[in-house]
Amino acid sequence: MTSPRLRTAAPWTRVSPAALVANLESASVGASDVGDLRRDAWGHGLLVVGRALRHAGVGAVVVDAVDRAIAEDLGFVVTDAAPTVPMARILGLEGGAPVMSLRARVLSTKPLRKGEGVSYGYIHRAATDTRVALVPGGYAQGVVRALGNSVYVDIRGRRRRIVGRVAMDVCVVDVGSHGDVVPGDEVVFFGDGVVRDELGQWASATGLRPAELAARVGLGTAREVAE
Repeated sequence: MTSPRLRTAAPWTRVSPAALVANLESASVGASDVGDLRRDAWGHGLLVVGRALRHAGVGAVVVDAVDRAIAEDLGFVVTDAAPTVPMARILGLEGGAPVMSLRARVLSTKPLRKGEGVSYGYIHRAATDTRVALVPGGYAQGVVRALGNSVYVDIRGRRRRIVGRVAMDVCVVDVGSHGDVVPGDEVVFFGDGVVRDELGQWASATGLRPAELAARVGLGTAREVAE
């Protein structure tokens, strides 16, 4: 696995070329099709997605002006024509296997007693005694504020709810009173495990399209590419 320097104090995205290739194989694309590599291939990585499109035979792309030379080096014709490749499908945002997952590691845990609140404004108060985890990932990285009290993450194979108001760089997760979650545990926000399809819930909670959410996350975090 190739990776940038991953920090426990920051979330990161993992992109799966295997999922991308599988989704491409189920789509009928070819030399006459136009792919869309704008916004760093919707936050999934221009080089990873571009290479997969070229391998599938796609001949032309639309791309941000700053990335034109990269696209041409990959062998594409750069065009202003409307994209015809079903990008949401091949990226797993509308059917197919998710290509991107968002991950972090638990920073700390602490007890939360019945009636106590968390985060700004105390918009969430515990109904019973429980424990909460502080997790990297806030609106600066694309974990938008509307997700508080609305969506779940995967820690140790169980769905755990984000509670309270999402902050700039962190959020709070109710991990229950069992004490099985410890600092350093991996957290998956969407794209894998029991929250494989949670990005759809993000869309429902925010009113934004999965593509918009994925692009924001991908552009706001470090990225690793699975082998």
